[in-house]
Amino acid sequence: MAPAPTTATVSPAPVHPNRVRVLLPGQGPPAAGPVVYWMLRDQRLADNWALLHAATLAAASAAPLAVAFPLFPKPFLLSARRRQLGFLLRGLRRLAAHAADRRLPFFFLTGGPAEIPALVRRLGASALVADFSPLRPVRQALDAVVNDLRHDGLTVYQVDAHNVVPVWAASPKLEYSARTFRGKMNKVLDEYLVEFPELPEVVPWDREQPEEIDWDVLIDTVCREAEDVPEIDWCEPGEAAAMEALLGSQDGFLVKRIKSYDTDRNYPTKPKALSGLSPYLHFGQISAHRCALEAKKRRHLSPKSVDAFLEELIIRRELADNFCYYQPHYDTLAGAWDWARKTLQDHAYDKREHIYTREQLESAKTADHLWNASQLEMVHHGKMHGFMRMYWAKKILEWTSGPEEALSIAIYLNDKYHIDGRDPSGYVGCMWSICGLHDQGWKERPIFGKIRYMNYAGCKRKFDVDAYISYVKRLVTQSKKRKLDESLNSVVKYAKS
Repeated sequence: MAPAPTTATVSPAPVHPNRVRVLLPGQGPPAAGPVVYWMLRDQRLADNWALLHAATLAAASAAPLAVAFPLFPKPFLLSARRRQLGFLLRGLRRLAAHAADRRLPFFFLTGGPAEIPALVRRLGASALVADFSPLRPVRQALDAVVNDLRHDGLTVYQVDAHNVVPVWAASPKLEYSARTFRGKMNKVLDEYLVEFPELPEVVPWDREQPEEIDWDVLIDTVCREAEDVPEIDWCEPGEAAAMEALLGSQDGFLVKRIKSYDTDRNYPTKPKALSGLSPYLHFGQISAHRCALEAKKRRHLSPKSVDAFLEELIIRRELADNFCYYQPHYDTLAGAWDWARKTLQDHAYDKREHIYTREQLESAKTADHLWNASQLEMVHHGKMHGFMRMYWAKKILEWTSGPEEALSIAIYLNDKYHIDGRDPSGYVGCMWSICGLHDQGWKERPIFGKIRYMNYAGCKRKFDVDAYISYVKRLVTQSKKRKLDESLNSVVKYAKS
């Protein structure tokens, strides 16, 4: 077992000491070797508390700094398809170029986290700084690295650079709902939501140089080996593109579209009201902290919309990390509250009007044209409107043999097709819809028990269902045309070669 983490007693300014934990204390006086930042969830150089902590450690000891990114091997990436891997690698390609411009070595490790101990030993590192994820595979990999390094004498830190308030500082326990969590967050939010300082200057790198990366070959190889879920083209990866999506003068969310967020975000026929930031937040190509700071600067222009955006960005998103961090069964029925698990089990054998297989659902072969449209939006667009995600998951509960199968299918489809799949918010979204997580009990009814119910009639009262279906049909047509064009281009390219 890895040693129990402790909050850093001394954290070099400017990183809040509660944001930093010591996973493995060093032995003896600090060594003069380089500091290595193990980047994983926060794939950016700007607005990155973990990188700031690593750079501050390096500057304090006149040591150089390096960044290492290990590509997780299977089975963690079994659910990552060409869609997610392509976005990740194309973003890292831009990040590596940016790092080179700043003379910051970027080590890309195709063998995964298991290569981290050997790298830090070769470099003679004095400290390893890791960013934070609450998901099991990442935590297990981090524990394995810490255990491997326990006799090497270096210090291993972890920094929560993903959440505005570090998950362990926001609450010491599993929170029941947004209501209980919100109060705790609001008490400490101003303490953590501060402007980022400049990255300290560190001494030039004079150690082993990273291997040259042929990004074209790497991306082609990794994506070819993954299941062929086509990449998306409506969202350009990378830090620069993320900032453009947030603040760009042409269509930046906070510049052009924030005013309609409060009134229009829950209407599937008004996709432009959404921020479009979820891919960037998921891959850490933009900091939620930066998004919050910029939104607060503009609150006077649209208070209700900014408040609604901050509720989703901070409270709801960080509540998802709270759940996945404190609940090891975050993706199974065992992770539901007792009342929800009981009501679902009481109604597990209720008669269903329809029973669909996973293959039928994946192919959008149901009798519900609205549900089919939502599934097709996810498959072809890589993103489903948030309101439709709730309806989509609840109908899976209604159309499968029981809650365990429903949750399993919902998570499988979510992780396979959503560009932001394999994310705490995705797991919590499925758990909310199917298992009543962070919700309350409602009027008991067949199949759902006391889980909140949604149906087609309710959707029809809320928005123009036919308009949404037509919108998705256009997306599907455009997606199929792009895929055909890509296939033809590949044939031409092969013929010329």
